[in-house]
Amino acid sequence: MTEPGAVGRDPEAVSKFVESFAAQLVEAGMQRMPARVFAALLSSDSGSLTSAELGEQLQVSPAAVSGAVRYLAQQHMVAREREPGSRRERYRVHSNQWYEALTNRDAVIKRWEHALCEGVDSLGAATPAGRRLAETLAFFEFMDGEIARMMERWRAHREKLYGEG
Repeated sequence: MTEPGAVGRDPEAVSKFVESFAAQLVEAGMQRMPARVFAALLSSDSGSLTSAELGEQLQVSPAAVSGAVRYLAQQHMVAREREPGSRRERYRVHSNQWYEALTNRDAVIKRWEHALCEGVDSLGAATPAGRRLAETLAFFEFMDGEIARMMERWRAHREKLYGEG
């Protein structure tokens, strides 16, 4: 099954890219199957594939696709959509998937900051462990501000390049 509109694409070259990029994502810490599904969606012309299309392209079971999509949806990297007039779902990579993923990480950083602040209070700021936690907290607070400023610059840069906000 070829992706609709994928005329002229070399399926072997696409497969090689998907596996290569997925390997890079795995190296960075992502689970293997979500990495493969994400790379397949990212490399599809439509940015959207069904479970059957993903299963056939990646040579994996529907259960493997389902688990991978569930993980990617939790990370805000893909969305599930119903096909009009059908019970089938399509999985779509967000056009701003990196922004979504970083924004999701921002919420995690905020939770870490809160936990670290409680840790500093509990352990005492003057203790070695308390100082270590305080430094870690300061790092995350710094990163939080830097990510926010970087995302503002990215939105302006993206608007200039692609005319999209």
